[in-house]
Amino acid sequence: MTRYIEGLDRRQTFLLPEGVDDYVDENNPVRVVEAFVDRLDLAELGFGRAIPAETGRPAYHPGTLLKLYIYGYLNRIASSRRLEREAQRNLELMWLLDRLAPDFKTIADFRRDNGPAIRATCRQFVLLCRTMGLFSDALVAIDGSKFKAVNSRDKNFTPAKLRARLEQVEESIARYMAAMESADRHEGSVASGKSVRLAEKIEVLHKQMQWLQSLEEAIKQAPDHQISLTDPDARSMATSGKGTGIVGYNVQLAVEAEHHLIVAHDVTNVGNDRAQLVPMSRQARAAVGRDQLMVLADRGYFSGKQILTAESDGIVPYVPRTLTSSSMVAGRFGKQDFVYLPRKDVYRCPAGKHLPFRSDTVEHDMLIRVYWRDDCGSCAIKHQCTTGKERRIRRWEHEDVLEAMQKRLDQVPQAMSLRRQTAEHPFGTLKAWMGATHFLTRTLKRVSTEMSSRSWPTT
Repeated sequence: MTRYIEGLDRRQTFLLPEGVDDYVDENNPVRVVEAFVDRLDLAELGFGRAIPAETGRPAYHPGTLLKLYIYGYLNRIASSRRLEREAQRNLELMWLLDRLAPDFKTIADFRRDNGPAIRATCRQFVLLCRTMGLFSDALVAIDGSKFKAVNSRDKNFTPAKLRARLEQVEESIARYMAAMESADRHEGSVASGKSVRLAEKIEVLHKQMQWLQSLEEAIKQAPDHQISLTDPDARSMATSGKGTGIVGYNVQLAVEAEHHLIVAHDVTNVGNDRAQLVPMSRQARAAVGRDQLMVLADRGYFSGKQILTAESDGIVPYVPRTLTSSSMVAGRFGKQDFVYLPRKDVYRCPAGKHLPFRSDTVEHDMLIRVYWRDDCGSCAIKHQCTTGKERRIRRWEHEDVLEAMQKRLDQVPQAMSLRRQTAEHPFGTLKAWMGATHFLTRTLKRVSTEMSSRSWPTT
């Protein structure tokens, strides 16, 4: 007898063999997956082969493959090859799939051919949550994050990148030409062989230059003057780090504030969030089934046109104003230091004087009203206000909508904290599932141990 917990003998036989169902308890999530999928009308959702063909080799039921796909999502298994292996050894999947084990090609083809139907299934899940009363609060938070595409930065070209690559190739050719001239001055087989190798490298570089020059016209013809060779829809996007960026997609999420469920999502290849407030708010409102909806978003979504459209649609946005005043950067008064007096239609400056309306102009299809005084030169604090002849204040014709939103934000100072708590952690979870995280442990000692286990042979 040992002092360890002992297991059963693998060779032990039983009078009544255990069934797979014995290993899946009644609270196991796979039972929820089965119940959800079995109640879907797969043909109405658009799944291929939802109605079996009368002839030919029988196919897998789309419900079986959908269960496998959902199980993989819930358990961080995205690879079709890994799903194939799990179906052969995982007791939960044996129970869920009735011991069927589709091959990886069948799994990958199902995902490729049923994209719209899978997205419709996600909407059915949101409707189920709404039916269960999980969306009691008419409040959602919207956020976006950049996800790397299957396209390296070396396979993405913009006019600036193309010029830089051409310059690099030209420098390399010049360097190899100089090295070849140096080798030609020496005699012997070593020098001769080196000259041949350098000539071959120069020939390769000339072909590379011709290929890069052929891309120039394609870049000019592209709508955004950018092309990606591996994934044609992926785009180069700036990230928060200075001078960094990725080639990928901008993923948008709308998350309800009570249970932190994702109620709407979208994927764009536009690198900023400026035009996403209204589309995502409309999707979220339709998902939660509300006529009016409060939406929290960060200052990256600030757009006067978007905010005006949202309010006219019954959406109440909470978006901080972007602070881009060059005067504030230089240590002078910003626009917020000037107070608008609606009854007189004037701005009161920090010196207490009124700036009347003088003219209007149209910028980016927006009517802008301009206010200024002629006697700013005699003001005692002019040096704190402007370096020009006079300080001009520009006001959009619908600026009152933005001012009302700012008042709402001032009354709810915790709004942006709530937004971060609601909308940012789903991105961290998704990226962790997709493998964006690296080491799971902390400190050199523990990371060294983790690296030891990761360095074992894998298949």
